[in-house]
Amino acid sequence: MELLQDAHVWEGVGLTILIIALIYLKVPGIALGMLDARATKIQAQLDEATKLREEAERLLAEIKTQREASEHQAASIVALAQEEAARLGEEAKARLEEQIKRRGEMAERRIALAETQAAAEVKAAAADLAAQAAEAVLAARLAAATTDPMVDPAVAALATKFQ
Repeated sequence: MELLQDAHVWEGVGLTILIIALIYLKVPGIALGMLDARATKIQAQLDEATKLREEAERLLAEIKTQREASEHQAASIVALAQEEAARLGEEAKARLEEQIKRRGEMAERRIALAETQAAAEVKAAAADLAAQAAEAVLAARLAAATTDPMVDPAVAALATKFQ
């Protein structure tokens, strides 16, 4: 009877009754079912995370290839733009040289025309000056020679001969 008075015995009996009651009420099965449901849910989340990761890696690879293609295309565009700029620069340089040449020729023609006009004006001025000088010389001679003893009788004789 001493055994029935020991607290440890009653603790063991109570524990055994509790375990039997839990087994009878199928608590371990419910707990295992809940754990299995939780594990299934976690596995589903892991599977979805794996799928998302694979899709992200695939998208990353696509983006990298697109970026490389875009960089290549951009490099091609830059190269074409540089070639076009060089070509346009050459064309502009050629046009500028031709325009400078044309304007130089036009300036030379204008200079030649101006020289010709200046020479003509100088000749005209010299001719006018020479005419004025000749007129002045002749006027001076005529004024001094109005009564030339030899010319006057000859002119009078001519006048009588024509009548």
